[in-house]
Amino acid sequence: MFAIIETGGKQYKVLEQDIIFVEKLDANEGDEVVFDKVVAVSTDAGFKAGTPVVENAKVTAKVLKNGKSPKVYIIKYKSKKNEKKKIGHRQPYTKVQIISINA
Repeated sequence: MFAIIETGGKQYKVLEQDIIFVEKLDANEGDEVVFDKVVAVSTDAGFKAGTPVVENAKVTAKVLKNGKSPKVYIIKYKSKKNEKKKIGHRQPYTKVQIISINA
């Protein structure tokens, strides 16, 4: 059984007990989060695709950690102008473990 969920503008294919990194959610460590935007569900009974979401389908997950990804550096440079700029960015994320998929 798997499901395709949408959160943070991205879609994720998840199985039960999967650990995924999603865009930062407004939840603390140890909280349970319910994803209502389930785009598709595959069960023993068959495959259901939503238009745009599957009715009454939910994916429950537990928040393991809130954190930041490693720093990504951007360097802007213009030749012959003595112009350089170094900028860093760390994207926040939430690490979640999928507990159950209800179709």
